[in-house]
Amino acid sequence: MEWVRGKTIGHGSFAAVSLAKPINQSSDFPPLMAVKSCGVSHCDSLINERMILEELKGCPEIIGCYGDSMTIENGQRLYNVALEYASGGALSEKVKNSGGLRLSENEVRRYTNSILKGLHFIHQNGYVHCDIKLQNVLLVCDGGKDAVKIADFGLAKKTTGSGELNSKYEIRGSPMYMAPETVVGGEQESASDIWALGCLVTEMITGNPVWNCSDIGNLLMKIGVGAEIPEIPGKLSEEGKDFIGKCFLKDPRKRWTAEMLLNHPFINTVSFKEESENQISPRDPFDFPDWESEQSCLVTPESSPEFNCWFGEQDEFQSGSPSIPPATRLGQLLTDQKPNWSVSNSWVKVR
Repeated sequence: MEWVRGKTIGHGSFAAVSLAKPINQSSDFPPLMAVKSCGVSHCDSLINERMILEELKGCPEIIGCYGDSMTIENGQRLYNVALEYASGGALSEKVKNSGGLRLSENEVRRYTNSILKGLHFIHQNGYVHCDIKLQNVLLVCDGGKDAVKIADFGLAKKTTGSGELNSKYEIRGSPMYMAPETVVGGEQESASDIWALGCLVTEMITGNPVWNCSDIGNLLMKIGVGAEIPEIPGKLSEEGKDFIGKCFLKDPRKRWTAEMLLNHPFINTVSFKEESENQISPRDPFDFPDWESEQSCLVTPESSPEFNCWFGEQDEFQSGSPSIPPATRLGQLLTDQKPNWSVSNSWVKVR
Protein backbone atom coordinates (compact mmCIF):
# COMPACT_ATOMS: atom_id res chain seq x y z
CA MET A 1 0.00 0.00 0.00
CA GLU A 2 1.31 3.43 -0.97
CA TRP A 3 0.32 6.42 1.11
CA VAL A 4 1.04 10.13 1.54
CA ARG A 5 2.13 11.51 4.91
CA GLY A 6 0.23 14.47 6.35
CA LYS A 7 0.73 16.55 9.47
CA THR A 8 2.15 15.17 12.72
CA ILE A 9 -0.57 14.58 15.33
CA GLY A 10 1.47 13.05 18.16
CA HIS A 11 4.86 11.79 19.27
CA GLY A 12 6.53 9.71 21.98
CA SER A 13 10.08 8.99 23.09
CA PHE A 14 11.09 7.31 19.82
CA ALA A 15 8.10 7.40 17.45
CA ALA A 16 5.96 10.10 15.85
CA VAL A 17 2.38 9.71 14.61
CA SER A 18 1.21 11.39 11.41
CA LEU A 19 -1.98 11.50 9.44
CA ALA A 20 -1.78 9.62 6.16
CA LYS A 21 -4.02 8.84 3.23
CA PRO A 22 -3.63 6.01 0.72
CA ILE A 23 -2.72 7.07 -2.81
CA ASN A 24 -5.09 4.56 -4.36
CA GLN A 25 -8.40 4.42 -2.51
CA SER A 26 -9.93 0.97 -2.08
CA SER A 27 -12.36 -0.81 0.22
CA ASP A 28 -9.41 -2.51 1.95
CA PHE A 29 -8.16 0.72 3.50
CA PRO A 30 -9.88 3.76 5.02
CA PRO A 31 -9.54 7.21 3.44
CA LEU A 32 -7.55 8.41 6.45
CA MET A 33 -5.04 6.56 8.65
CA ALA A 34 -2.56 7.23 11.41
CA VAL A 35 1.04 6.22 10.62
CA LYS A 36 3.45 5.60 13.48
CA SER A 37 7.08 6.09 12.45
CA CYS A 38 10.54 5.83 13.97
CA GLY A 39 14.13 5.42 12.86
CA VAL A 40 15.11 1.86 11.97
CA SER A 41 17.91 1.93 14.57
CA HIS A 42 15.40 1.89 17.41
CA CYS A 43 12.29 0.31 15.93
CA ASP A 44 12.18 -2.90 18.03
CA SER A 45 9.26 -1.65 20.11
CA LEU A 46 7.28 -0.60 17.03
CA ILE A 47 7.95 -3.94 15.31
CA ASN A 48 6.74 -5.69 18.47
CA GLU A 49 3.59 -3.57 18.43
CA ARG A 50 2.85 -4.39 14.79
CA MET A 51 3.34 -8.14 15.35
CA ILE A 52 1.02 -8.16 18.38
CA LEU A 53 -1.66 -6.11 16.60
CA GLU A 54 -1.55 -8.62 13.74
CA GLU A 55 -2.27 -11.43 16.22
CA LEU A 56 -5.06 -9.44 17.89
CA LYS A 57 -6.70 -8.44 14.61
CA GLY A 58 -10.49 -8.53 14.52
CA CYS A 59 -11.29 -7.27 18.02
CA PRO A 60 -13.53 -4.15 17.77
CA GLU A 61 -12.12 -2.81 21.05
CA ILE A 62 -8.50 -2.80 19.83
CA ILE A 63 -7.09 -0.29 17.34
CA GLY A 64 -6.73 -1.73 13.85
CA CYS A 65 -3.43 -2.25 11.99
CA TYR A 66 -3.07 -2.09 8.19
CA GLY A 67 0.54 -3.25 7.84
CA ASP A 68 4.05 -1.79 7.86
CA SER A 69 6.56 -0.29 5.43
CA MET A 70 10.03 1.26 5.15
CA THR A 71 10.57 4.75 3.76
CA ILE A 72 13.48 7.13 3.29
CA GLU A 73 12.51 10.69 4.18
CA ASN A 74 14.86 13.66 4.52
CA GLY A 75 17.81 11.28 4.36
CA GLN A 76 16.52 9.14 7.26
CA ARG A 77 15.34 5.55 6.95
CA LEU A 78 12.04 5.10 8.78
CA TYR A 79 10.00 2.12 9.86
CA ASN A 80 6.25 2.84 9.59
CA VAL A 81 3.13 1.10 10.90
CA ALA A 82 -0.25 2.10 9.44
CA LEU A 83 -2.97 2.19 12.11
CA GLU A 84 -6.66 2.94 12.39
CA TYR A 85 -7.21 6.68 12.81
CA ALA A 86 -9.03 7.65 15.99
CA SER A 87 -10.58 11.03 15.21
CA GLY A 88 -11.61 11.64 18.83
CA GLY A 89 -8.07 11.54 20.19
CA ALA A 90 -7.07 10.05 23.53
CA LEU A 91 -9.54 9.46 26.35
CA SER A 92 -7.19 11.45 28.59
CA GLU A 93 -7.97 14.56 26.55
CA LYS A 94 -11.71 14.07 26.91
CA VAL A 95 -11.35 13.70 30.69
CA LYS A 96 -9.10 16.76 30.81
CA ASN A 97 -11.39 18.89 28.64
CA SER A 98 -14.54 17.95 30.58
CA GLY A 99 -13.44 20.42 33.27
CA GLY A 100 -15.52 20.50 36.43
CA LEU A 101 -18.31 18.43 34.84
CA ARG A 102 -16.21 15.25 34.62
CA LEU A 103 -17.59 12.22 32.86
CA SER A 104 -21.00 10.91 33.87
CA GLU A 105 -21.13 7.48 35.49
CA ASN A 106 -23.02 6.13 32.49
CA GLU A 107 -20.19 7.21 30.19
CA VAL A 108 -17.65 5.65 32.54
CA ARG A 109 -19.59 2.37 32.56
CA ARG A 110 -19.82 2.33 28.78
CA TYR A 111 -16.14 3.07 28.23
CA THR A 112 -15.09 0.58 30.91
CA ASN A 113 -17.22 -2.10 29.32
CA SER A 114 -15.41 -1.67 25.99
CA ILE A 115 -11.95 -1.51 27.57
CA LEU A 116 -12.68 -4.70 29.51
CA LYS A 117 -13.77 -6.50 26.35
CA GLY A 118 -10.49 -5.49 24.73
CA LEU A 119 -8.48 -6.58 27.77
CA HIS A 120 -10.30 -9.91 27.90
CA PHE A 121 -9.38 -10.52 24.25
CA ILE A 122 -5.75 -9.54 24.89
CA HIS A 123 -5.46 -11.86 27.91
CA GLN A 124 -7.27 -14.70 26.14
CA ASN A 125 -4.62 -14.56 23.42
CA GLY A 126 -1.80 -14.81 25.93
CA TYR A 127 -0.68 -11.18 26.10
CA VAL A 128 -0.36 -8.49 28.76
CA HIS A 129 -0.68 -4.87 27.61
CA CYS A 130 1.60 -3.51 30.38
CA ASP A 131 0.65 0.14 29.80
CA ILE A 132 -3.11 0.55 30.27
CA LYS A 133 -3.81 4.24 30.93
CA LEU A 134 -6.10 7.01 29.67
CA GLN A 135 -3.51 8.18 27.13
CA ASN A 136 -3.51 4.73 25.47
CA VAL A 137 -7.28 4.49 25.05
CA LEU A 138 -8.49 6.23 21.90
CA LEU A 139 -11.91 7.55 20.88
CA VAL A 140 -13.39 6.65 17.51
CA CYS A 141 -16.77 7.43 16.02
CA ASP A 142 -19.02 4.37 15.80
CA GLY A 143 -22.64 4.53 14.68
CA GLY A 144 -23.13 8.16 15.63
CA LYS A 145 -21.44 8.12 19.04
CA ASP A 146 -17.92 7.75 20.34
CA ALA A 147 -16.45 4.37 21.22
CA VAL A 148 -13.11 3.53 22.82
CA LYS A 149 -10.30 1.30 21.59
CA ILE A 150 -7.10 0.16 23.29
CA ALA A 151 -3.93 1.34 21.54
CA ASP A 152 -0.13 1.51 21.95
CA PHE A 153 1.08 -2.08 22.30
CA GLY A 154 4.77 -1.14 22.24
CA LEU A 155 5.33 -2.47 25.78
CA ALA A 156 3.00 -5.48 25.51
CA LYS A 157 4.43 -8.95 26.10
CA LYS A 158 3.53 -12.61 26.24
CA THR A 159 2.28 -13.88 29.59
CA THR A 160 4.82 -15.97 31.51
CA GLY A 161 2.47 -17.56 34.01
CA SER A 162 0.66 -16.24 37.08
CA GLY A 163 2.92 -15.48 40.00
CA GLU A 164 6.18 -15.99 38.07
CA LEU A 165 8.78 -13.41 38.95
CA ASN A 166 10.62 -11.54 36.23
CA SER A 167 14.24 -12.70 36.47
CA LYS A 168 15.44 -9.61 34.62
CA TYR A 169 13.35 -7.35 36.87
CA GLU A 170 12.23 -5.44 33.81
CA ILE A 171 9.43 -3.04 34.70
CA ARG A 172 7.26 -1.77 31.86
CA GLY A 173 4.64 0.96 31.85
CA SER A 174 3.77 4.15 33.72
CA PRO A 175 4.54 4.25 37.48
CA MET A 176 1.19 5.88 38.34
CA TYR A 177 -0.65 2.82 37.00
CA MET A 178 1.71 0.10 38.26
CA ALA A 179 0.43 -2.79 40.37
CA PRO A 180 2.02 -3.69 43.73
CA GLU A 181 3.39 -7.02 42.45
CA THR A 182 5.11 -5.19 39.58
CA VAL A 183 6.85 -2.76 41.91
CA VAL A 184 7.86 -5.40 44.47
CA GLY A 185 8.96 -8.29 42.24
CA GLY A 186 8.69 -7.28 38.61
CA GLU A 187 5.66 -9.54 38.16
CA GLN A 188 3.60 -8.22 35.25
CA GLU A 189 0.77 -10.49 34.18
CA SER A 190 -2.90 -10.01 33.26
CA ALA A 191 -3.74 -9.08 36.87
CA SER A 192 -1.43 -6.07 36.52
CA ASP A 193 -3.54 -4.78 33.63
CA ILE A 194 -6.61 -5.06 35.88
CA TRP A 195 -4.97 -2.92 38.59
CA ALA A 196 -4.18 -0.33 35.91
CA LEU A 197 -7.81 -0.51 34.77
CA GLY A 198 -8.92 0.38 38.32
CA CYS A 199 -6.60 3.42 38.19
CA LEU A 200 -8.04 4.39 34.81
CA VAL A 201 -11.68 4.11 35.93
CA THR A 202 -10.96 6.12 39.09
CA GLU A 203 -9.29 8.83 37.02
CA MET A 204 -12.28 8.98 34.67
CA ILE A 205 -14.52 9.66 37.68
CA THR A 206 -12.33 12.17 39.55
CA GLY A 207 -10.33 13.72 36.71
CA ASN A 208 -7.17 13.33 38.81
CA PRO A 209 -4.38 10.74 39.11
CA VAL A 210 -5.06 8.03 41.70
CA TRP A 211 -1.88 8.82 43.68
CA ASN A 212 -1.13 12.32 44.93
CA CYS A 213 2.63 11.89 44.79
CA SER A 214 5.09 13.61 42.45
CA ASP A 215 8.28 11.85 43.60
CA ILE A 216 8.79 8.53 41.78
CA GLY A 217 10.63 6.91 44.70
CA ASN A 218 7.91 7.78 47.21
CA LEU A 219 5.23 6.74 44.71
CA LEU A 220 6.74 3.28 44.25
CA MET A 221 7.05 2.90 48.03
CA LYS A 222 3.36 3.76 48.41
CA ILE A 223 2.34 1.24 45.80
CA GLY A 224 4.62 -1.61 46.82
CA VAL A 225 4.84 -1.39 50.62
CA GLY A 226 1.99 -1.68 53.10
CA ALA A 227 -1.73 -2.15 52.60
CA GLU A 228 -2.60 1.26 51.15
CA ILE A 229 -4.61 1.33 47.94
CA PRO A 230 -5.80 4.31 45.86
CA GLU A 231 -8.81 6.12 47.28
CA ILE A 232 -12.10 4.96 45.75
CA PRO A 233 -14.29 7.96 44.72
CA GLY A 234 -17.03 8.54 47.29
CA LYS A 235 -19.50 9.95 44.74
CA LEU A 236 -19.51 6.70 42.78
CA SER A 237 -22.43 4.27 43.01
CA GLU A 238 -22.10 1.24 45.29
CA GLU A 239 -21.67 -0.99 42.22
CA GLY A 240 -18.89 1.28 40.99
CA LYS A 241 -17.10 1.28 44.33
CA ASP A 242 -17.27 -2.50 44.50
CA PHE A 243 -16.01 -2.80 40.90
CA ILE A 244 -12.94 -0.65 41.61
CA GLY A 245 -12.37 -2.52 44.86
CA LYS A 246 -12.15 -5.78 42.90
CA CYS A 247 -9.46 -4.16 40.71
CA PHE A 248 -7.47 -2.88 43.71
CA LEU A 249 -7.03 -6.16 45.59
CA LYS A 250 -3.36 -6.17 46.60
CA ASP A 251 -2.99 -9.91 46.06
CA PRO A 252 -2.97 -10.50 42.26
CA ARG A 253 -4.27 -14.05 42.78
CA LYS A 254 -7.43 -12.65 44.40
CA ARG A 255 -7.86 -9.77 41.96
CA TRP A 256 -10.77 -10.26 39.57
CA THR A 257 -10.03 -11.14 35.96
CA ALA A 258 -11.37 -9.26 32.93
CA GLU A 259 -13.84 -12.08 32.31
CA MET A 260 -15.15 -11.88 35.90
CA LEU A 261 -15.43 -8.09 35.77
CA LEU A 262 -17.47 -8.23 32.57
CA ASN A 263 -20.18 -9.93 34.64
CA HIS A 264 -20.01 -7.35 37.45
CA PRO A 265 -23.24 -5.32 37.98
CA PHE A 266 -21.35 -2.09 37.30
CA ILE A 267 -20.74 -3.31 33.74
CA ASN A 268 -23.40 -5.83 32.76
CA THR A 269 -26.27 -3.46 33.57
CA VAL A 270 -24.85 -0.59 31.51
CA SER A 271 -27.29 1.26 29.29
CA PHE A 272 -25.98 2.17 25.85
CA LYS A 273 -28.77 4.65 25.18
CA GLU A 274 -27.78 8.26 24.87
CA GLU A 275 -28.24 10.10 28.12
CA SER A 276 -30.97 12.70 28.35
CA GLU A 277 -28.87 15.05 30.47
CA ASN A 278 -28.41 18.51 28.97
CA GLN A 279 -30.48 17.58 25.91
CA ILE A 280 -33.20 19.89 24.60
CA SER A 281 -36.56 18.25 23.98
CA PRO A 282 -37.49 18.47 20.26
CA ARG A 283 -40.53 20.59 19.41
CA ASP A 284 -41.49 18.52 16.34
CA PRO A 285 -40.27 15.45 14.38
CA PHE A 286 -37.85 17.63 12.37
CA ASP A 287 -36.23 19.39 15.32
CA PHE A 288 -33.54 16.80 16.11
CA PRO A 289 -30.02 18.34 15.89
CA ASP A 290 -28.53 15.02 14.75
CA TRP A 291 -31.04 14.61 11.87
CA GLU A 292 -28.22 13.78 9.46
CA SER A 293 -25.94 12.00 11.92
CA GLU A 294 -25.89 8.67 10.04
CA GLN A 295 -22.93 9.83 7.97
CA SER A 296 -21.49 12.37 10.37
CA CYS A 297 -18.89 9.99 11.76
CA LEU A 298 -17.52 8.63 8.49
CA VAL A 299 -14.00 9.91 7.85
CA THR A 300 -14.15 11.38 4.34
CA PRO A 301 -12.63 14.43 2.66
CA GLU A 302 -15.94 16.18 3.22
CA SER A 303 -16.42 15.22 6.88
CA SER A 304 -12.97 15.23 8.47
CA PRO A 305 -11.40 18.58 9.38
CA GLU A 306 -7.98 16.89 9.43
CA PHE A 307 -8.42 15.99 5.77
CA ASN A 308 -8.40 19.68 4.95
CA CYS A 309 -5.01 20.40 6.51
CA TRP A 310 -2.75 18.50 4.15
CA PHE A 311 -0.90 20.86 1.87
CA GLY A 312 -2.86 24.09 2.09
CA GLU A 313 -5.72 22.63 0.03
CA GLN A 314 -8.48 24.07 2.19
CA ASP A 315 -10.38 25.18 -0.91
CA GLU A 316 -10.38 21.71 -2.45
CA PHE A 317 -12.36 20.04 0.31
CA GLN A 318 -15.15 21.41 2.41
CA SER A 319 -14.98 20.72 6.15
CA GLY A 320 -18.62 19.66 6.35
CA SER A 321 -22.10 20.90 5.61
CA PRO A 322 -23.70 23.43 7.96
CA SER A 323 -26.70 22.38 9.98
CA ILE A 324 -29.82 22.31 7.76
CA PRO A 325 -32.90 24.03 9.25
CA PRO A 326 -35.99 21.82 9.78
CA ALA A 327 -38.03 23.80 7.22
CA THR A 328 -35.38 23.21 4.55
CA ARG A 329 -35.20 19.50 5.34
CA LEU A 330 -38.99 19.23 5.07
CA GLY A 331 -38.92 21.15 1.80
CA GLN A 332 -36.53 18.59 0.34
CA LEU A 333 -39.29 16.00 0.68
CA LEU A 334 -41.78 18.07 -1.34
CA THR A 335 -42.39 18.10 -5.10
CA ASP A 336 -44.51 20.20 -7.45
CA GLN A 337 -45.41 17.17 -9.56
CA LYS A 338 -49.01 16.00 -9.19
CA PRO A 339 -50.02 12.35 -9.53
CA ASN A 340 -52.43 11.36 -12.32
CA TRP A 341 -54.99 9.23 -10.53
CA SER A 342 -56.97 8.55 -13.74
CA VAL A 343 -54.32 6.34 -15.33
CA SER A 344 -55.22 2.80 -14.36
CA ASN A 345 -51.90 1.20 -15.25
CA SER A 346 -50.12 3.42 -12.72
CA TRP A 347 -51.87 1.58 -9.87
CA VAL A 348 -50.24 -1.45 -8.29
CA LYS A 349 -52.39 -4.27 -6.89
CA VAL A 350 -51.12 -5.17 -3.44
CA ARG A 351 -53.94 -7.40 -2.22
